[in-house]
Amino acid sequence: MITKEAIRGTAAELIERAVIYLPEDVVKALLIALEKEEGIARTCLQAILDNIEYAKKNSKPLCQDTGLPVFYVKIGSRAKTDLGAIEEAIRQGVRDATGKVPLRPNAVHPLTRKNSGDNTGTGMPVVEFELLGGADYIEMTAFPKGAGSENMSALKMLTPSQGISGVKRFVLETVAAAGGNPCPPTIIGVGIGGTADESCRLSKKALLRPVGSRNSDKSVAALEKDLIDRINALGIGPMGLGGRTTSLAVHAEYAFCHTASLPVAVGIQCWANRRATARITEKKIVFL
Repeated sequence: MITKEAIRGTAAELIERAVIYLPEDVVKALLIALEKEEGIARTCLQAILDNIEYAKKNSKPLCQDTGLPVFYVKIGSRAKTDLGAIEEAIRQGVRDATGKVPLRPNAVHPLTRKNSGDNTGTGMPVVEFELLGGADYIEMTAFPKGAGSENMSALKMLTPSQGISGVKRFVLETVAAAGGNPCPPTIIGVGIGGTADESCRLSKKALLRPVGSRNSDKSVAALEKDLIDRINALGIGPMGLGGRTTSLAVHAEYAFCHTASLPVAVGIQCWANRRATARITEKKIVFL
């Protein structure tokens, strides 16, 4: 039996790891970008890399904005657990991490702005579930999302006649309008198709992919390649101060949509593309 305590402890540990240790694929992309830059752009990237090392060395969060807690949870069909207790266990784990790390209390009521004090509240943390056929484990990913980049995200309901060129135009306009606000170099998630809410969900989920990976659909992969070239040609650069690297990657995901619609969502992530994953079985917990 995978216990509530195991899920709670794993959730807390994942949040802690995510806000302190940047994934190696992101660090590698930043190092590659560093070699392409000069002047103020290179100075900005070096400061980012120094910050990453300082956070790791001192076990301190990478950024003062430790984000809102977002979790992606894959549940194996053969995993033995109390399904009804998973969300509450994650919520308790977020409370634990808020006090231990500590995390900045970011979760507020949208109208009164009253702060919960522990990064929980109605609808918080955000938890997305997925079923895995035949698996006997639970795989959990913590994805803290900061406001600086989230505020630059956008949704547009295009008409089918606008097609691929319309998708590209909207993505480029969104990134250009964001400028230096989301702390570039960014990772851009693009959700195409589905319904309005599904495209937004896809744009955020796309940010979980290893930086620079390509969609298995050749037409989507070609779109990703074209967009990253066009975005970096904007010259916004690290921290919006100019340079060759405005974004480290563009990741796009898609879903079939209604014949009369073409939803497109752009999810922007800052250079600190924080995420951490663990797999829980009845016998052990493995951090991936």
